[in-house]
Amino acid sequence: MPLTRSPIARATMLIRRPAAEVFNAFVDPAVTTKFWFSRASGPLVPGATVTWHWDHYGVAAEIKVTALEPDRRLVIEWPTPVEWTFTPRGEEATFVSIVASGFTGSDDEQVAQALDSTEGFNLVIAACKALLEHGIDLRLIADKHPEGIGTAA
Repeated sequence: MPLTRSPIARATMLIRRPAAEVFNAFVDPAVTTKFWFSRASGPLVPGATVTWHWDHYGVAAEIKVTALEPDRRLVIEWPTPVEWTFTPRGEEATFVSIVASGFTGSDDEQVAQALDSTEGFNLVIAACKALLEHGIDLRLIADKHPEGIGTAA
């Protein structure tokens, strides 16, 4: 059966920290490297193109910032659009939503990409929560594929 609408990937989580702190965790590589990628060529700022590196996997990706509203919204191209929204819940909590879209290929390929992205962004958002709320690096990204990308866990 063909798709009737394009699939998206979605991850959401309440993080019990102020919106400014949660937003910063995703744009400042000094924080992001504690729960997601190994290093970056720079912070996410309006119009920037940066490279993220996952040294434990030997891979890198180029990221282009297409929208940035401090403490509220972030949109990148990686290579498809990914949008974060940060909704304050009082002064000490933030509801984070990550939506990835624009997957290409056959219907089966689009669905596979959406499922893979959903899994990945849920790991990232959970890792961010653990770090910001409890100061713990769960090593979720590195431990997802301990033998390397493309291997069964």
